[in-house]
Amino acid sequence: MSAARYSIGLVHKFDCEVLLVHCHKAFPSYLGEPYFQQVVDKTLRQAKALIKPYRELFEKEKINFRDLFFEEPAGKVIPEIAKNEKADLILIGSRGKTDLEGLIIGSVTHQVHTLSPCPVLVVR
Repeated sequence: MSAARYSIGLVHKFDCEVLLVHCHKAFPSYLGEPYFQQVVDKTLRQAKALIKPYRELFEKEKINFRDLFFEEPAGKVIPEIAKNEKADLILIGSRGKTDLEGLIIGSVTHQVHTLSPCPVLVVR
């Protein structure tokens, strides 16, 4: 939430738009109906619940934003979105993993920083 709060000042100062991105794991392709649709519905409900506080914050602050949902790894899709949208900056929160954890399992922030076509601002 700290990255979202920090973005408010930038948006007001530079009159820009926020792309609120949520990435989730791939849907299991081996499930048949109706189970596949149940998993899709549950995942989307959970995603909407996760971004609800951010939407409310941006709406309260009158921030121009769009929310995007992707079935892709965040470290891969965020730089692609930045490229396609011609973003000037990626503002991303850090979850505070140690360097060792990031090295072993791969930090989304590190992946975004490495693949990004534009500057990346990391907020703790």
